[in-house]
Parts: sequence; structure tokens; C-alpha cells
Amino acid sequence: MSDGNGHSYALTRTLDAPVGAVWEAWTTPDHYARWAYAAPGSVEMDVRPGGGWKATVVTPDGTRVPLTGSYLEVDVNRLLVLGMDVPGRDEPATMAMELGEDGPRTRIEIRQTCDTVEERDAAEQGSTMLLDSLTRFLSEGPAR
Repeated sequence: MSDGNGHSYALTRTLDAPVGAVWEAWTTPDHYARWAYAAPGSVEMDVRPGGGWKATVVTPDGTRVPLTGSYLEVDVNRLLVLGMDVPGRDEPATMAMELGEDGPRTRIEIRQTCDTVEERDAAEQGSTMLLDSLTRFLSEGPAR
């Protein structure tokens, strides 16, 4: 994920949920929309290598940001590597989400390499917010 010229981050957490539930939260559109700040009905996922995804994220001030990309690697219940389309850039930004079993709990790691320190800091802040929201979603249970 890094050509050696980028600025990377990695975030790791242990979640109180089994691997399958965490995987489902990341790969089921209605679950993803509920914890990833996405507008209801805006999430589409074709979870397979080369499959596309899209979502419209709603920021705290109500701004709607459309996001698109593709799945680069998919290893069910273990690894999801996403390509994220970036306006004005030929190659997608890449983020990896890796899962590991820790008894009944799940270790999750999110990794990304960015072009600048500013991009890395913004991406790391966004990923931290996602992990916080995912933690809340899993503690409440997916059915609502």
C-alpha cells in the first residue's frame, strides 16, 4: 500500500463482536449506512475484487459528499482493501481493513497511505470517527 513516498497511519481496536458481525457491518449496505454517516439508501456494494461501491456521506453540518470506489482485495471475514476515487487523481486512494479473531471479540486494523501529511491527518481523523461509530453500532446490535 505504500510506495515509500507516502504518509501512513494504522489504527487498531478490539471490538466486542465476533468477526462475522464486523464483516457484515462493513459489507452490508443497510448496516454500513447506519454507522458510517451515509445517507439512507445511498450505499451500493458489489463486494468482490473489481466490484464497485458508492455512498453519500453526510457531514455533521449536513453537507452531502458522494464517494465512489472499488474493492481491490476481498478475503471474507479477514481483509477488505478499498480503492477510493479521488477527483483529479489517476489512481485511487487505497485503504485496508483487516480483521482477526480474539476469542469472541475482533481485532480490527485500518491502514492507509496518503500523499501528504494533511491528507493523512484528515484520513486518520475520519477513520477514527468511523471506528468510534462502528463500536457504538456493534454494541447496540445491528437490528433496529
